[in-house]
Amino acid sequence: MAFRVKYDEVPEKIKLGRGNGLSGGYMKTSVDVEQLAIAIQNSEPGRPIPDEEARRIAHHILNFFGYGERIIDNVLEPEDRDVFYTLEDAGILTTEREETTLYDGREWRIHYWIFRKERVLELIKAPEKEEENTDHDVSSVYYQIPEDAWLRSQNEQVQ
Repeated sequence: MAFRVKYDEVPEKIKLGRGNGLSGGYMKTSVDVEQLAIAIQNSEPGRPIPDEEARRIAHHILNFFGYGERIIDNVLEPEDRDVFYTLEDAGILTTEREETTLYDGREWRIHYWIFRKERVLELIKAPEKEEENTDHDVSSVYYQIPEDAWLRSQNEQVQ
């Protein structure tokens, strides 16, 4: 007999990732490997990332998060953390930390990585906006410059 829990029945503490300390914050709609790979490719417009490389990174990242939106930093190896920092620069991931006071008075910090699904969805749509912008003539920017900017001033001499 299988036991299923609807998202609405999950306690709020677990939904926010506060329950187990490892991962949490269930995504109501998930992001698949292909979507994340596209977002990764679109996050670096000046540096093209091959399809297979983007798919490998996306698969690796989603293996950490699963259906959650947050993981604890302690589960990462240094190589993984480097990739996470790169994706943080792209806005796909972000960090947060919790501080708590231990019984002996010391401060304890827990660092988390947050998966920003809304940013992934923005990056997926990014090329569509660029395609819309390419419809106009690129040289039209010159028509926006005032005429007097094209004229040499009286004080300048042509050599």
